This record gives sequence, C-alpha cells and structure tokens, in this order.
Amino acid sequence: MESTISEKQNLFATEPIGKLIIKFAVPSVIALLVNSLYNIVDQIFIGWGVGYLGNGATNIVFPITIIALALSMMIGNGGAAYLSLKLGEGEVAVAKKGVGNAVTLVTVVSIVLTAIFLVFINPILTLFGATEILRPFALDYGYIIGVGLPFMMISAAINSMVRADGSPKYAMFSMVIGAILNVILDPIFIFVFHMGVQGAAIATVIGQVASFVVSVVYLPRFKTIHLDASAFRLKGRTCGNIVTFGLSSFITQFAITIVMALTNNLLAVYGASSIYGAEIPLTATGIVMKVNQIMIAILLGIATGAQPIIGFNYGAKNYKRVKQALEISLIASEVVSVIAFLIFQFAPMSVVSLFGSEEGLYNEFAVMAFRIFLLLCPLTGFQTITAVYLQVVGKPVKSAILSLARQIIFFVPAALILPLFMGVTGVLWTGPVADGLAFLLSLVLLIYERNHLKREHRLQSSNA
Repeated sequence: MESTISEKQNLFATEPIGKLIIKFAVPSVIALLVNSLYNIVDQIFIGWGVGYLGNGATNIVFPITIIALALSMMIGNGGAAYLSLKLGEGEVAVAKKGVGNAVTLVTVVSIVLTAIFLVFINPILTLFGATEILRPFALDYGYIIGVGLPFMMISAAINSMVRADGSPKYAMFSMVIGAILNVILDPIFIFVFHMGVQGAAIATVIGQVASFVVSVVYLPRFKTIHLDASAFRLKGRTCGNIVTFGLSSFITQFAITIVMALTNNLLAVYGASSIYGAEIPLTATGIVMKVNQIMIAILLGIATGAQPIIGFNYGAKNYKRVKQALEISLIASEVVSVIAFLIFQFAPMSVVSLFGSEEGLYNEFAVMAFRIFLLLCPLTGFQTITAVYLQVVGKPVKSAILSLARQIIFFVPAALILPLFMGVTGVLWTGPVADGLAFLLSLVLLIYERNHLKREHRLQSSNA
C-alpha cells in the first residue's frame, strides 16, 4: 500500500501538468458527458416517438434529477477533494475515513430524497411549472425516474472519488456502460413496445443500475487507501468536512433547480400571453438548458480532472504546479466555451432538429432561445474553473458565493424584472445578464487568489 501511495505522490508531484490534466480530465469529461446525455438521449427519442409534449414533461421532471445530482456531487466531490488534500498532507487514515463516510452519507441521502419525491410528486411537479396538459406525461415519467435516483446518486458520488484515487478510466467506464444500455433500450421501449415516456424512464433506470453496480465493485479496489468497515461509520466532523469541501458543487447544481423552477413558471405565465403559448417556451427553453448542460459537463470534467492535481500539490505546498494546472484548465475551458458559443449562435437549428420534427412557432422560439439565453456562454468556462479551484484549495465560502452569484444573486432579480418590460423574451435575457455579472465577480476573486498564491510561492522560495 505504501508503495502505491508513493507512486501516486510521484505522479502528481513530477509528471508534466499538461499530460496529467489530459490523463484525468478526458475520462472525467466523458463520464460527466455521459451523465448529462441520459436526459438528452431520452429527449431525442421522446421527441420523435411522443412529440414535444413528451419533451415538455421530461423538462418538468428534470429539476429533481438536478437536485439528486447536486447532492451526490456535493458528497462525491467533497469526498474527492478531501481525499486528495489529505493524501497530499500524508494523512492516509483520515483520507480513508472521508471516502467511507462519503459513501454512507450519499446512500442515506439518496433514499430520503427518493421517498420525499415519490410521496410529494404532484406538488413538486406543480412547483417545477407543470401545466395540466403536461402533468400526465410528467407523472408517468417521474415515478419511474424517482425509483432510480439512489442508483444514480451513489454511482455519481463514488465515481468522483474513483477519479481522485487515480482511476479516471474506470469512472468513465462506469458511466459509459449505463449510457450504452440507455441508448440501446430507449428505441426498443419507445418504438417497439410503444411505452412512450415510461419506456424512456425505464431505459434510463436500467442504465443507472448498471453504472451503480460497476461503481460499487471498485470500493474494495481503492489504490491509495484500504476501506474497512470502520471507514463507513458516520462521524459528524468528517461528514461536515466533506459537505464543506463539496458545498460549491452543490450550490452550482442545486441553483440550476431554482433557476429551472423559476424559469418554467415565468415561461408558462408570459408565454401564455404571447403568440407562442405556454407549452412551446417551456419545452424549447428546457431543451436549451439541457444542451447547455453538455457544455457545463465538459467544463466540470476539465475542472474535476484538474481537481486532484491542484488539491495534492496545494496540500504539498508545490505552488508552482498549482499555478500551472490552473492556467491550463482555464485555457482548455475557454476553448470549449467558445466552440459551444459558435454552434449556439450560428447553427442553433441543427441542434433543435435533433429533438423532433416540429415547425413554425416552436422552431422560431427555440432558435431565439439558443441565441439569447446562451449569448455570453464563453464566460461560463472561466467562472466554472474558478469556482472549483477555490473549492479545492480550501476556500469553500468564496467558491460557494461565486457559484451562488450566477444562479441566484444575479439571475433571480433579472428573471423577475426583465419580463415585466420584455415579456417572454425577457426571461431569455436573464441568461447573459447573469453570466456577465458572474464573470466580473469570478475575475476579482481569481486575481486575489492568484496574488495570494504568488506571495506563498515567493515566501517558500525565500525560505528554501
């Protein structure tokens, strides 16, 4: 075991940063993309097999999936950051306790969340903007998705820690196997057995169960720690540390739920008084948000790939490598964001057409939604990397503030004010307003932290 840890330390401490980030970020990107594609694949097949009302229903249910992912990322990313930092500090026993507690905690939380959702599904769907036309579809889809939440949450949390353990390819495989099953089973259940949205939900849950099984199999195979029964017994202080480290990830994801609930309700109200009606804005904007999640998944993949590298070297006080990892991550994220911007602005219809054969007002609103809502998406990459960086180097409060700023502090007031003057179009303009203001805040925070890092590096050099 000691030799394995030594090899890992040598890897993070000496291997070229660019090579390390590619090694860890690529599998992480693929794994998170696969997780996002579960809902996207459902939307595509439902769009062709059921129609845009089916897609509208999945958009209503989607926020509960985001809540589940927020909680699993808080625990999983918190456990992963804790593992990397403690290994860098040489505290292997403490790192082991963190991983075990994270697994137990996410299991308990997932079961509680599932029970709450299934018992209160009707008022929850109302909260997320369900209209009476969409409700029957949303119930058919939501009951089945709810049953699968524990499998998705436990798998996602474990995979974050598997990546931090130095096995990003295994984490990727866990997610990919589930996605492949989902893609194969979706058309069978929808087009062969004519099960509609229920078939899409069943295919999703089967894929999630497969990913869950593969993830759990890894637990006794951790390289850097040896998990025993004592590691899984919950300790308040350990759980508190895990939650603190993962708080930014939770806020980033959970805030999406608040944004979607508010946006859905505003779109229904202002859409009903426009030429588009309530259902078209709800469905089209939901697709825009889900497609945007693909870009977010890639950005988070880059960030989580860099996370163990930054965390280990920061814990080991190797500040030069921390700075290199941050810079490479920022450049990579901006390249991705700019490519996404070009697609959203100049080829939005090519994306819209993937989700079914619609025409007229639906296509008109969908194109407008892509171009307006995602107008400043190139700034998202900078903000995402900054938030994760602050989280990894032990500045969870600043990271949480930054994550909260874009989704809540800036977005909610804009969403409540702009539609009063611009109608349903004003709901779309809240996206670039929030992105622009959040970028300015992230720039200020990152400049301050980089100056702090430089001071630490100079002090370290002078004492050497």
